Amino acid sequence: MKDSRPTEDGAAIRRRRQCEGCGARFTTFERIQLRELTIVKSEGRREPFEREKLERSIAIACRKRPIEPIRIERLVTAIQRQIETSGESEIQANRVGEMVMDGLKALDSVAYIRFASVYKDFTEAKDFEEFAGSVKEMGS
Repeated sequence: MKDSRPTEDGAAIRRRRQCEGCGARFTTFERIQLRELTIVKSEGRREPFEREKLERSIAIACRKRPIEPIRIERLVTAIQRQIETSGESEIQANRVGEMVMDGLKALDSVAYIRFASVYKDFTEAKDFEEFAGSVKEMGS
């Protein structure tokens, strides 16, 4: 048994399936991938782009915040589309980080600061204070 339909944002196909062996029902999501994308880390190491890793990072920053999951999904999709339509097959990890920072800044200031604390490698409390102060000054 299979039921297929596009997701709300049209970026994936949602398929409802049933296991022929045990009868359990489950959902899969199929996404169109325009090209193979490679993330280039700061030390030069390369790894394939993984949407799940991007989703996980953003979800951690947004944990216990009043943000609807669909808004997080839309942000992830927007970043992925931006990467895919850049025309590049390789993208610097710091560029992806900046895209996430920009998206979170518009979404939630606490999530933005949380992500920044890892992305910018805060090591002391004063790092948080200075960054939070700059966010407050921007009116976020």
